[in-house]
Amino acid sequence: MAGHSKWANIQHRKGRQDAKRGKIFTRLIKEITVAARMGGGDPDMNPRLRLAVDKAYENNMPKDNVERAIKRGTGDLEGVNYEEIRYEGYGIGGAAVIVDCLTDNRTRTVADVRHAFSKHGGNLGSDGSVAFLFKHCGQLVFAPGTPEDRLLDAALEAGAEDVVTNEDGSIEVITGPYDFAAVKAALEKAGFKAELAEVTMKPSTETALSGDDAARMQKLLDALESLDDVQDVHTSASMDEAP
Repeated sequence: MAGHSKWANIQHRKGRQDAKRGKIFTRLIKEITVAARMGGGDPDMNPRLRLAVDKAYENNMPKDNVERAIKRGTGDLEGVNYEEIRYEGYGIGGAAVIVDCLTDNRTRTVADVRHAFSKHGGNLGSDGSVAFLFKHCGQLVFAPGTPEDRLLDAALEAGAEDVVTNEDGSIEVITGPYDFAAVKAALEKAGFKAELAEVTMKPSTETALSGDDAARMQKLLDALESLDDVQDVHTSASMDEAP
């Protein structure tokens, strides 16, 4: 993919994330509940729960909501028993897609996901069909013009795995998924605020789409992200020209 489109694509992703904030409380409550059920209710001893709780507070979720979600996960309060499911498939131009779900009804969820793929020109694949194309990691993206040498020193000192400078001048700091919060905090303390910061499935290669193909791919992603059982959608598609 041409380096010049990297920053535009990142901004596009950030804009879409901001637009989805209406559903974020529901998704975060599910994630907190499942993380607490699987690893216990103490965020200091449960890295997955720590990430979910930190994200909840970043999005201004009230403390009471967070504590209730933890108690539902640990069994101190009654709640729905969610199951984690990952679906893999292909979108426009063969772009890889991963759909992470939390559901109380597997049959409903797979039907909804399959329908979204088929309606919008994609194909639901088998387990493992595209996951190998992605890396589970923390990603912090800094705007072009960020002082590269200082950021590199601060990131490596904080425990980052890698620092990548793109052709357009934007800089990506890559961390282990459970080192993300500590690295992000250390970089903010050093004066570096990321434009985009998330734990994600980062594609090893990207599929550049533009024009009608980008628009069609975005419709597929929107359809998947609108499903109630879907937590996250990851893709190798790069669509800086999509509407």
